[in-house]
Amino acid sequence: MTVYFIGAGPGAADLITVRGQRLLQRCPVCLYAGSIMPKDLLALCPSDAKVVDTGPLTLEQIITELADADAAGLDVARLHSGDPSLYSAVAEQCRQLDTLQIEYEIVPGVPAFAAAAAALKRELTVPGVAQTVTLTRVSTLSTPMPPGEELATLAKSAGTLVLHLAAAQIDAIVPQLTAAGYRPETPTAVVAFASWPQQVVLRGTLADIAGQMHDANVTKTAVIIVGDVLAAEGFTDSYLYSVARRQAH
Repeated sequence: MTVYFIGAGPGAADLITVRGQRLLQRCPVCLYAGSIMPKDLLALCPSDAKVVDTGPLTLEQIITELADADAAGLDVARLHSGDPSLYSAVAEQCRQLDTLQIEYEIVPGVPAFAAAAAALKRELTVPGVAQTVTLTRVSTLSTPMPPGEELATLAKSAGTLVLHLAAAQIDAIVPQLTAAGYRPETPTAVVAFASWPQQVVLRGTLADIAGQMHDANVTKTAVIIVGDVLAAEGFTDSYLYSVARRQAH
């Protein structure tokens, strides 16, 4: 028996990996992470599968479901939105499974920030503009940021900044970023429900993005991207496909 932590992707059912899809289609038990899981994806489960929404469950209840499946010798597809390596609460489940000596594997998925970049038709690393992408979030009442990872500190590195789980705090975020060195006219974009039918794409600057979000009522399930790459023009072509590289070889 194995628990497969599967990255379900950002929303569109066909953005799950082939490996993830095949596991989902054969596992007799599926636990999925709440209301943001598309129904088209859950429809891939076997018709007789036990399908459990973990949204209302505690960690202990989730582990009990996994342990019960293990005792019955049943493989589990444990679906998480996006990619399990980012803000998925997988680590705490794996720690419990290690203690119980229950086997598990992690299957990567398409992260939300990648789907957002695709919706914007932008590369987040452009030669001569930005070669660093910082993925982060902001403090909440339940989970403060660790020391040294405050937004004002991270923003000083410039580059492309990607904020998850932060849409509801946009009014507080903007002044923090401008105080840390980002210009008010820095290109900024927000993609809510990336790859879903109800996807919302907002483009602007740090100075006006909060107003756009309020007007569009974007308060959750959104990725905020800040950086000059969003409006990059006239940049140098990469060396990878250059004539100079071909001549050198």
